[in-house]
Amino acid sequence: MLELSAATGEIDLKYLDESGFCLWSEPSYTYYFKGEQKRLEQTKRRGRRLSIIGFLQPLISFVYGLIIGGVNRKSYIQMIEKEAQEAEQTGRIRIIVQDNGPIHRCKDVQKLWSKWEHMGLYIFFLPAYCSQMNPIELEWQHLKKDELCGQIFDDELDLAYAVIDGVKARREKGNYSTRRVKFNSNSSS
Repeated sequence: MLELSAATGEIDLKYLDESGFCLWSEPSYTYYFKGEQKRLEQTKRRGRRLSIIGFLQPLISFVYGLIIGGVNRKSYIQMIEKEAQEAEQTGRIRIIVQDNGPIHRCKDVQKLWSKWEHMGLYIFFLPAYCSQMNPIELEWQHLKKDELCGQIFDDELDLAYAVIDGVKARREKGNYSTRRVKFNSNSSS
């Protein structure tokens, strides 16, 4: 029903999820001649995780933010707050579809649900173990398997630029706009 309401223009429907990247990305399918050994050069340091949080509105937009380490409740709240403000400014109902991750249901977030609903933003939780119902999961898969596959990065900055370039490439293939959110300095604690 949500997808039908979005298709008819009654609501804005967005899918939220988080994912992560490391300096050593997964190798792609490769071919080697008989007798040759497969060899991948790696950096000396493993590096820190680069996390991404994003909202996909299929065929319309992809809004995302990058953060070193894991996505925490402060960065999640900052992203949802921006969506709630846009819903309030446009006067359109906005539905965010997401999984039941711990930060999505923590006490600090639950305290904000009624505020966000008053602004026109509603959260819809997917059933457990139903990631196939969230189309943003395919974006992460393609970003990792197509855009970043088999690459090794020297540091987190190079990785971040590669992810940004990968999102731009996905934008072209998915025919939607993209926007990167920069987190406040207090969002990373």
